[in-house]
Amino acid sequence: MAKPSYTKDDIRRIVKEENVQFLRLMFTDLYGTIKNVEVPISQLDKLLDNKLMFDGSSIDGFVRIEESDMWLYPDLSTWMVFPWDNGHNGKIARVICEVYNADRTPFMGDPRNQLMHILDEMKEMGFTDFNIGPEPEFFLFKIDPETGKPTTHLNDQGSYFDLAPVDLGENCRRDIVLELEKLGFDVEASHHEVAPGQHEVDFKYADALHACDNIQTFKLVVKTVARKHGLHATFMPKPLDRINGSGMHMNMSLFTKDGNAFFDENGEDQLSQNAKYFLGGLLKHARSFTAVTNPTVNSYKRLVPGYEAPVYVAWSGRNRSPLVRVPIARGLSTRLELRSVDPSANPYLAVATILAAGLDGLKNKIEAPKAIDRNIYAMDDDERKANGIVDLPSTLHNALKELTSDEVIKKAMGPHLYSNFVEAKRLEWDAYRQEVSEWERQQYLELY
Repeated sequence: MAKPSYTKDDIRRIVKEENVQFLRLMFTDLYGTIKNVEVPISQLDKLLDNKLMFDGSSIDGFVRIEESDMWLYPDLSTWMVFPWDNGHNGKIARVICEVYNADRTPFMGDPRNQLMHILDEMKEMGFTDFNIGPEPEFFLFKIDPETGKPTTHLNDQGSYFDLAPVDLGENCRRDIVLELEKLGFDVEASHHEVAPGQHEVDFKYADALHACDNIQTFKLVVKTVARKHGLHATFMPKPLDRINGSGMHMNMSLFTKDGNAFFDENGEDQLSQNAKYFLGGLLKHARSFTAVTNPTVNSYKRLVPGYEAPVYVAWSGRNRSPLVRVPIARGLSTRLELRSVDPSANPYLAVATILAAGLDGLKNKIEAPKAIDRNIYAMDDDERKANGIVDLPSTLHNALKELTSDEVIKKAMGPHLYSNFVEAKRLEWDAYRQEVSEWERQQYLELY
């Protein structure tokens, strides 16, 4: 999806041509949830002049009630007119905004602002772009026609690359693709995933900031279109037990003015020293940034052996069991694929911490360990130990302990986001561990 370029006059013209009547001013909270302030088109000039304020005190992870007044600065490159009928006269447009404090300084509790800060550090090191190609997966569940609530009944029993009539989500997925293309997405493929009811739509990479914007837009489109088909789309990492969960693999590449910094035609496997140092940083900090890239209690139900999700900190160019894979493509397409990330992650925070980990590898010349080209799942504990392979954290609690001991990842989050994130996630873990599950009752109620 190419990054568009709009001027204020371009937007005023589009508003008239498309009969836009309402504006959705979108931003993202601490947890990665899309928030928006909707205003009538009469407020367009105030928006374009950075004169619109909102109350930030009710947004999770933002500010206290006595510091509530905040400004919304629109990023005009994110301007978009929604193609679907909104049930009113005229159309709705959206623009993603940067959040500023009352004194007009960037608010560093805005995850998007924090990612921009890390990107500035990257540019100071001589790199021009960090490209991200995300692969978000999702499930489609039926909606109860009487209550309008999602059920846990799947829409199909299909599997990887199946098609109709086995893949009953095909029509919904096709409509998702059509809506995305209307919004300017360059959709490369769509298909049924491994688990029943699970789907994937792949779209072209973009620079890190706009790739995260695209992820948020993608989620909104998927949920909106699914609802029209009487379905609920969820990006929950593991909605059902005993089948694969949903991941969001992150393909990444670093660029300089001379091209892809991960490619070296004369290097081993045609990977540059930059790629190897970046990879070394990813692996060194993987256990720490997992709390951010896999931020829910449920995330760790996906990160278990036997369901294709990575469990071990290692890399390979040949197999898909390690945490990081190096796809075979070279030249401008040379990239690293981080396979642990799931779609419940706040994309801005996840990419910020991933990039910071890689940059630390570059700054400190962290050597990547040797590639593991065997199936790690088939190794026993002694074999993994002999190869220097450690596990990812097994719970959110363990991931938070790793995060709190890693100064590089804490700095990448910034003090405001870090402190609010850790506090919220500790509360989430405490609430979870106080719950008694149906599994426990079935196992222990009669036995003891």
